[in-house]
Amino acid sequence: MSVTSATQPLINTLKQPSSEAWVKQAIANLNIILLDHSHCERKAAGVALNLMFRYPSNTKLVRMLTAIAREELEHFELVNQWLERRGIPLGPLAAPPYGAGMNAQIRRNEPERLLDSLLVSGLIEARSHERLGLLAAGCPDPELAQFYRGLMASEARHFGVYWLLADTYFERSLVTNRLEELAIVESELLATLHPEPRIHS
Repeated sequence: MSVTSATQPLINTLKQPSSEAWVKQAIANLNIILLDHSHCERKAAGVALNLMFRYPSNTKLVRMLTAIAREELEHFELVNQWLERRGIPLGPLAAPPYGAGMNAQIRRNEPERLLDSLLVSGLIEARSHERLGLLAAGCPDPELAQFYRGLMASEARHFGVYWLLADTYFERSLVTNRLEELAIVESELLATLHPEPRIHS
């Protein structure tokens, strides 16, 4: 997957595409995928808010992540509307190892913690973009497929914001080298299909 803008170079972010097995698993379990998607949007808003609280003096970060948090909560509401339409109760769902595995890559000392937090968040958004596109292409419900298609641009833009923030606070070479390392880990975490269908499994 590639994301471009006037302020950033062409970046080949994801090291491996999602497997056909994941696509088949997800399409066969759309209700669970929708419920997990709701949790993902809520968590994404929380990530943006947590970064804002952790780095309140980083004005550009606060400004840009305020917009992301707002949009993630809007998506959370939209996905929840789909849950209501399909009669799916909004309840807990066990998380796959993906999120914990990515968070484990975040170094604990500053400034490395900030860099890794931004890049991990960006990679998760990049994978979301790819997988929503696959859901849009394979979903048998045309209206739901259109819904997923409509969210794709936002996920790509969110990756762009996280990349831009990393590029703002760190040297470009440092950002690209660390992104390369984290992208390899990200693909390795998805190499084995999780037995339960999830957006990131």
